[in-house]
Amino acid sequence: MRCVNPGLCLFLLHQAIHARAAPYLAFIPPSRSVPLQPHVPYTDSNPNEILWTPSSPKRRPQPLRSGEGASLLGPENIPLELQNADLLAPPTTDNGQVKNFKWPFSFSHARLKDGGWSRQQTVNEMPIATAMAGVNMRLEVGAIRELHWHTAAEARIFHDKPRISTVTPEGEVWLGDVSEGDLWYFPAGNPHSLQAKDTSPDGAEFLLVFDSGSFSEDDTFLLTDWLAHLPKSVVAKNFGMDGNLKAFEHIPENQLYIFPSIPPPDNIEDDMVVPNDTPNPFTFEFSKVAPVRKLGGTVKVVDTRTFKVSQKIAAAEVELDVGGLRELHWHPTQPEWTFFISGQARITLFASQSNAATYDFYPGDIAYIPPSFGHYIENVGNTTLKFLEVLKSDLFQDISLSQWLALTPPALVKAHLGFSDEMISHLSKVKQTLVK
Repeated sequence: MRCVNPGLCLFLLHQAIHARAAPYLAFIPPSRSVPLQPHVPYTDSNPNEILWTPSSPKRRPQPLRSGEGASLLGPENIPLELQNADLLAPPTTDNGQVKNFKWPFSFSHARLKDGGWSRQQTVNEMPIATAMAGVNMRLEVGAIRELHWHTAAEARIFHDKPRISTVTPEGEVWLGDVSEGDLWYFPAGNPHSLQAKDTSPDGAEFLLVFDSGSFSEDDTFLLTDWLAHLPKSVVAKNFGMDGNLKAFEHIPENQLYIFPSIPPPDNIEDDMVVPNDTPNPFTFEFSKVAPVRKLGGTVKVVDTRTFKVSQKIAAAEVELDVGGLRELHWHPTQPEWTFFISGQARITLFASQSNAATYDFYPGDIAYIPPSFGHYIENVGNTTLKFLEVLKSDLFQDISLSQWLALTPPALVKAHLGFSDEMISHLSKVKQTLVK
């Protein structure tokens, strides 16, 4: 057939070719193959282990690592530098800016009173700790932490044997004794008391953890402080003694806070005004919970599944063997407040956007981990590492890096990390928690 209009025929031919080719062009393979893992620079094989600890053979700490740095020429605080190897000579993997997440209680200003003392860590001492705070308190035999309440929830997680009491908004009562390793919990606003018994000649010392970083032990609502700042006529009328001001002439002019007194009776029933009648106890015998053995140590957990009233605080008590590791993990939405009881520890905190920092921890030190920040806790000493891992949460939860990768399609893991099949076979589909 002869084409009368060459231009129109050329256009129709062009359209026909594209109409026929289009369905097939989508399936033509690319001209080059795509590798499973991209060709990018890889990390080096530097182990970046801790360079020294206070128990290492005598040496003079220096800011030197992997051929970088130079010796110290100025004044030195060698005891502190021995405790902070990863600050003076940080691993090469540290990078960017991470706020300080370590606070030693030995740096806290102690409040001394007749009968005991207290010291605290709040957001003022460690600005990164916006959601949790801690108090270390000591009471001599018979000494009382004044009747009080506060705006934050309180959990006790340490040692020795005080007696506690609290009253709920419904007028229900709980009076209880706690032993070393046990817990108590007071919701925000519930009035309560603490008193050291005479079962130990040393009285009691304990750790208090609060669900607010801005909490201050100096800002609690104290019984004597309130009544000293009310018109006496109002006080008398409130207690049904209108006009009898003499009944209230022994109210202290200034708050007592901590003060000496007579120890409570040995038999707790002799101390009860009414029998305990709260639906659930405000004390928990954590010391009697059997620890679970893991590859790298032991762990036991308490949260609302076992201690129902503890709605804002969950905790784990961990004992990590020499060389053990609290595996790489993070807590999805819960901040972590960790207190070190014995041993020597190392933590690297990953804050996203290539920001990472490594710190070293010793007995009496506190670590604060914001929600979702990746981290581990490693025992770098030559004795068992013991610590309390406290979360602001009703449930103790974490995400294990190893378990996550083990339950992810292997091709995705290979594409990201270049792992071999053998390496992937070593990933545990079950959370390990403590490894070695």
